[in-house]
Amino acid sequence: MSRLVLVPTPIGNLEDITLRAIRILKECDFILAEDTRESRKLLQHLGIEKAMHSYHQNNEHKILDSLVQRIEISQMVALITDAGTPAISDPGYLLVRACLQAGIEVECLPGPVAFVPALVNSGLPSEKFIFEGFLPHKKGRETRMKAIAAENRTVILYESPHRLIKTLELIRKFCGDQRPVSVSRELTKKFEETVRGSCLDVLTHFLKHEPRGEFVVVIGAASLSLDVEIEE
Repeated sequence: MSRLVLVPTPIGNLEDITLRAIRILKECDFILAEDTRESRKLLQHLGIEKAMHSYHQNNEHKILDSLVQRIEISQMVALITDAGTPAISDPGYLLVRACLQAGIEVECLPGPVAFVPALVNSGLPSEKFIFEGFLPHKKGRETRMKAIAAENRTVILYESPHRLIKTLELIRKFCGDQRPVSVSRELTKKFEETVRGSCLDVLTHFLKHEPRGEFVVVIGAASLSLDVEIEE
């Protein structure tokens, strides 16, 4: 029976890939990769030679039907992204849905995803949370932040370095100076850093230190009082 396997890949530290993930990448018929150039580096590190095909945000709609047909005549196909778990703020959802509709078995391996370590090491409540991914770049951005400001669960966002300051300013505008915030960058990498404190203090930190790398922003619930100090 045909099978699509979603294989999480390291978000930084290459040691974070699982033995099971390595086995699937070795055994599959071919690999669907968000960026074949980036994925080739990982495969070379693992000593794996495998045919790869591009599957990314710009072509996923165009090739979806033909791709499902290719998977149907294969035994096992692996889907990977540049880093982390496929379909979490990366391509994957459309293909999973189409495969299920076509009667193709779909499996997702456990593995790296950036928001989990950022949430856990934030020091903010983790028993209930919502994952927002990336906020809209323009239209709807403030509307989403208004909803986040009233949220009584911990909220997690992804953000790029050139948008981090604007996002922190938006959080401050709608959530207030004292809303607890934790910002993690470059998770699992050499220069991993987490800055925790009030929204104002965290914003001040990144106004003094240019944001670099990929960021996960964790925002405390509306009802949460600030009980952590800024860490430099």
